[in-house]
Amino acid sequence: MFTGIVAAVGRIETVTPLGANPDAGVRLSIDAGGLSLADVALGDSIAIQGACMTVVAKTDTRFDVDVSRESLSKTVGLERPGEVNLEKALRLSDHIGGHLVSGHVDGLGTVTHFAPVGESHELRVRAPAELGKYLAYKGSVVVNGVSLTVNSVRDDADGCEFSINLIPHTVAVTTLKHLKAGSHVNLEIDLIARYVERMLSQTSVAPAAHA
Repeated sequence: MFTGIVAAVGRIETVTPLGANPDAGVRLSIDAGGLSLADVALGDSIAIQGACMTVVAKTDTRFDVDVSRESLSKTVGLERPGEVNLEKALRLSDHIGGHLVSGHVDGLGTVTHFAPVGESHELRVRAPAELGKYLAYKGSVVVNGVSLTVNSVRDDADGCEFSINLIPHTVAVTTLKHLKAGSHVNLEIDLIARYVERMLSQTSVAPAAHA
């Protein structure tokens, strides 16, 4: 589990295929930037652009993860070198500054607008239609690993567009600063919304009659 509060911006330095088969995944070698790896062991989880990955090798300043072809097909930002948001897995004693995040990407969104508004930035993202029902005014959503609050939601025939206000600090300390109209982003919906939908979708089943 994670909180969606980015601890550091690192950089994917190399992307190495894990085999000649086109279905093979890749190994990412990542410079951890300001993320301390002193308490990270092999097998631990680190969220990279919002996707939970397992550490398979590490030094004091770098770590490697293996990413399956399936994960690459369901995410963006892991297929090439570049800056990435990083967060170590949540400990039970940690403060939850954002919200409970699983690190499992639910779908890809497309940025429709990203521009300054006063001292902040307005970010608008079009989400797939199937994710729209999980987005609500003042609810939580994860964009590229960052826990954010939804300011508005607008549904239409093709999907759902939601807006977010980004304070200067968030823009400065995450990779969201690089977004522009047309950028694709990793989205994770709120866990509570997922469970509420599951419970409401169940119909009562009459108990079986006894002879």
